[in-house]
Amino acid sequence: MNIKDFAMDARKDLERRVMTAARDQGIGSVLFRNAVGRKLGLNVTDNECLSFLTIKGQATPSELARYTGLTTGSTTAMLDRLEKAGFITREPNPRDRRGALIGVNRKWLEKAGPLVAGIQKAHADLIGGYTDEQLATIVDFLVRFTDNVRQQVSLIDKKT
Repeated sequence: MNIKDFAMDARKDLERRVMTAARDQGIGSVLFRNAVGRKLGLNVTDNECLSFLTIKGQATPSELARYTGLTTGSTTAMLDRLEKAGFITREPNPRDRRGALIGVNRKWLEKAGPLVAGIQKAHADLIGGYTDEQLATIVDFLVRFTDNVRQQVSLIDKKT
């Protein structure tokens, strides 16, 4: 084996390791969110909705339906469950007098906060160990990788 072949093998190995790590990160993220949901007595979709709202701040029911993949009727039922559990607020949408804006409330933050505090700290510590240049590369990779996934989801949805 010459040096060029060795370099190509090393590159292919790195590419495989990146793909494996990305897959494992996705699996780990799902497992973590499911563990939080189980602890709080939530199904996967309800927990995903609350996670999305925690990050985004507020969303319309239509946005939540698109994010969760639920029908509008199922989204309404989910929001009714989450409101009954005391985890969300519904406010009139100032941009659409017939619509509502959904957000998480203090009860949700108090219940979920302690469960996610450890991972948030661990991630902050991890991120803090990278240089600005490394972080820029990581952001570029994650954004583009996620865009690829979204594009493929769209293509799959169009085929069904």
